[in-house]
Formats: sequence, C-alpha cells, structure tokens
Amino acid sequence: MPLFIGVDVGGTKVLAAAVSSSGRLVRTARRSTPGRSVDAAVVEDALTEAVRDVARGRRVDGVGIAAAGFVDAAGERVMFAPHLPFRGEEVRARLMERWGTTVVLDNDANCTARAECAYGAARGASDVIVVTLGTGIGGAVVIDGRVHRGSNGMAGEFGHMQVVPDGLACECGGRGCWEQYSSGNALARYARVRLDGSVTLRELCEGDPDRLTGPMVTSAAEAGDPLALEAFGSVGRWLGVGLANLVAAFDPDVMVVGGGVSAAGDLLLEPARAALGESLVGAGHRVVPPVLRATLGPEAGAVGAADLARTVVRGEGRWVRSAGTRGRARRRAARGTAPHR
Repeated sequence: MPLFIGVDVGGTKVLAAAVSSSGRLVRTARRSTPGRSVDAAVVEDALTEAVRDVARGRRVDGVGIAAAGFVDAAGERVMFAPHLPFRGEEVRARLMERWGTTVVLDNDANCTARAECAYGAARGASDVIVVTLGTGIGGAVVIDGRVHRGSNGMAGEFGHMQVVPDGLACECGGRGCWEQYSSGNALARYARVRLDGSVTLRELCEGDPDRLTGPMVTSAAEAGDPLALEAFGSVGRWLGVGLANLVAAFDPDVMVVGGGVSAAGDLLLEPARAALGESLVGAGHRVVPPVLRATLGPEAGAVGAADLARTVVRGEGRWVRSAGTRGRARRRAARGTAPHR
C-alpha cells in the first residue's frame, strides 16, 4: 500500500501523519519546534524525525508539507514565517534531497482548506473561507471549489490584517494584527495578565505565568473556570469581528475554523458567531454563513498536505506550480516582457 505523509509545521509543534486515500489518520508523530530564533536546519531536523517515526522504515511515496508561513507561488520556498525561522528558504528542494522522495509544499491553511473541502465540514460547498487558529492565525480562500493562492501564492494571510491601529506589536513586525487578539498566543496572554483571578489556572501553571499555555486555558474553561471562559469570550469576539470582514469581502457559503484553538469548540465559536452577527453590515438582510468547527480538527493541515502529495505523485490534478507559471506570465505582461507565442 502506498505511503503518503502529511506534515503540519507550526510555531510550537510539528505533526506528521500517514494518511489514507479516504483522509483517515493511520499513524502520527509529534515534535516541538524551537521557534524563530534558531537556524532553519533545526526545524528541518524536527520534521525529519517526525517523518521517520511515521514511516517506520517503509518506503515513502510522497510527503506534503503544510507550513505556517508565506509559501511562494511555485510551491518551492517559505518566504516568511512570523513564528518560524524561514526567510526565503528553499524548503522543498532541501527536504527532497534529504528524504529521497517527492515533497510538495503549501501554506498550512491552504492544506486545511483542501482537507475540509474534500473530507470535512466544507464538503460540497463551492465558496469557503477557512481560518486556522494556532500560535497565530492562518487563512485560505476557496472559490468555485478551488483554493485561491493569488499572484504570489500568499492569498489568505488574514492573521496580519490590522484590526487595531497602533495596537499590540506582532511577530511580523506590524502592530494591531488580528492574530494578536484572536489566537492561541492571545488566549494565553489574556489569562497570564489576569492569572491571580484563577485558582485553577495558577495550579495548572504552578504559579508561573510564563508556563501558562493555550491548552491549559482550554482545560480550565472546559472545567468552568471563570477567567478561562472570559479569555475565550475575548478571543471569540475578536474572531467574530475578523470573520465579519471576510464575509463582507468574499460572501462565502460557509466559514470553517480550524487549528489547535478550535479544539475548544463552542467555547470559542459561540462568542464568534454572536460577534459576526453584530459586526456584519446588513446581517439582517442577508444569509449569514454558518461558522463551523473544522471536522478534521487540528490534524486537518496534515491531512490536506498528504492529499496534495498523493495528487501530485499520481498526476491526478494540478499542483500549485501552475499558479506560479500564471503569476509570472501576468507579471511579464505587465512589464511588457511577455515571451512571443
């Protein structure tokens, strides 16, 4: 049986998964990522360890990489990743040489969208917006059933839309980005600055605010802790505000929310739905799209990446490379340097 592996590379973890042709997780492995302050090779070492764990000595037919960053239109480089050390890195070529198999690369939210449209919450929908909440915010746009990558391959980077002028500083270098108010980092930060108000959270982090994580806040909220619920209310409301802007721009059939923070379910989505209805202009005179949790959960990026690798290896569909070709042709035409036909 062919072995296709998807690898989701985020700001805090690497998840590698062997994925069946029906989108089912067969086997997984996880590694932590050391952040953006190290050499890119350290992150690639973590990817390699996770892939080897999943492969267990078997021949790998293809690996898809879902990267939390800006992937170029050709699907070769991670041009910029706020929470990882990639800055124009030739990730695909280096990993192909290292692993000796076909490697494909795309943005993590694009991979999540691919998975959710094929197997999950958006199955059957034509126009979809996907938002992934992890360390930061990722996003993807699906138009007429296809992921829209844009001229540079970087469409859907919603997390760095400015929602608060001169707001909180962001890892991208800007200020007031959406992900500073609605993400795993935002969730933990909200609880840290108010830690004295929660016995549960103090116990979970042993009284050290620096040890407090988003999953701890989720556990406390599920247990009914008032401060944790308040944190989710804040993050959820900001999520709804941003979703309202995206609905106004794209008018999708459905909104899908994935990523690690989405594991909280309605703790996050109920305040988001309320804020969407309050913030969307003309909400009472239109169909407001449903906001659904990604069916495939935090593993959706890995599922979509494996599906992309399978598609490329089997020649069953168009890879992102053709988007790069079209993008280059448009840029040449704009400069008056398009080749003669």
